[in-house]
Amino acid sequence: MDIEDLQTFVTVADAGGVSAAARRLGISKSIVSRRLFRIEAELGVQLLSRTTRGAALTEAGITFRDHAARASTEIETAREAILPAGELRGRLRIAMPLSFGPTHFAPVVAEMAQCHPQLHIHTSYTDRFVDLIGEGFDCAIRVGYLQDSNLIAKRVGPIYGALVASPAYIKAHGSPETVEQLADHQAVMQGTEAWQFMDGDRIVTVQPQGRFKADNATALAAAAAAGLGLAWLPDCITHPYVASGALVPVMTRYPPPSAGAYVVRPPGQHPVRKVRILTERLIAYFARNPEVWGLDR
Repeated sequence: MDIEDLQTFVTVADAGGVSAAARRLGISKSIVSRRLFRIEAELGVQLLSRTTRGAALTEAGITFRDHAARASTEIETAREAILPAGELRGRLRIAMPLSFGPTHFAPVVAEMAQCHPQLHIHTSYTDRFVDLIGEGFDCAIRVGYLQDSNLIAKRVGPIYGALVASPAYIKAHGSPETVEQLADHQAVMQGTEAWQFMDGDRIVTVQPQGRFKADNATALAAAAAAGLGLAWLPDCITHPYVASGALVPVMTRYPPPSAGAYVVRPPGQHPVRKVRILTERLIAYFARNPEVWGLDR
């Protein structure tokens, strides 16, 4: 039984249909259908019940899916073990933040693709938290403070940020001097997140309020520069605004604790070698380019 057929079946089962699986795999629906036909013909049972809404696993399909996933993982592990040192192949699906993934992380991914010509890399740029397992990603790069989950995370570098505002906003509303005074100010933010600040060795958490929200850090920086409110943003986003004077740091006596950039992956005993090498490259990139992330301040 071909490993690509097994992997395709698992993807169809997890994606809920042939069309969704084809998009994840980057192949045509006809190829997906042929692979499913071969595997069902070899087993002599129907694994999927096709409907107008997609595909549902039959009872046999439910049983076979877990076995197929384990077998695929074992074969991939064995394949990696016998490949020449450093050589990677297969597919790597990565989810990255849209805010600065294309500018800050994309060069690392491009370099990795250049070094491994048999590796197929599919990257999705979005600031929403993707469901790695449900959407079929091998890993994601996430920035900030990680939420509790069953995902496995590896920190690749620190991210420093600051509370900023435009000179026009400060002229109109004043500059907060203490954490308590934040309640009197408008904030531009992603949603209902909490802001954290250091008061000596103590972390103080604040629930900011504001009428302008966006799921993209670059958009929030532009809103803050337009005078719509205070913003807590990474230095690598605000650097050009601060350099030009469009934004200025405020409440500097209470700096935010350092956040981080992480590679997160679904739970499992060992990370696949592709994810491990991507992680190592990101760690090296942070170390080589501290000025990009504001680490040399």
